[in-house]
Amino acid sequence: MGFKNIVDQLPYGSEFRFVDQLQHVDDDGVQGDFTFKESLYFYKGHFKEQPVTPGVLLTECCAQIGLVCLGIHLLSESNTSILKIGLTSTEMEFLLPVFPNEKVIVTSKKIYFRFNKLKCEVRMHNSKNELVCKGVIAGMIKMEGA
Repeated sequence: MGFKNIVDQLPYGSEFRFVDQLQHVDDDGVQGDFTFKESLYFYKGHFKEQPVTPGVLLTECCAQIGLVCLGIHLLSESNTSILKIGLTSTEMEFLLPVFPNEKVIVTSKKIYFRFNKLKCEVRMHNSKNELVCKGVIAGMIKMEGA
């Protein structure tokens, strides 16, 4: 399955999709990026004088790239069409802020995938290759027929 095809299968609208592209996907992990554009809706109210990306959205970006994209790849041989995903746990450590117009790179390493539960170690770096956040994210993921 091609990288663009994986991104096209994400179950998010454009307002809430935090994946621009994928650089690498295999059965053990994924790497992708996203640029938090200044025009995104949440910057208007998240610290009026100095907007910063909320940690919950950094976590969401890590989950979309590191967990959901990897899950789509792992389930790519399924002949079904509707992705079902539910986040079950997160444990994140935030080290640096992400400001408007910053590009981040998320790298994920699969810890395990069994009984439809995928657990991954994720790391987010900025364009200076500085570690922004890291953690472990898990979720239930499966494909169902239409």
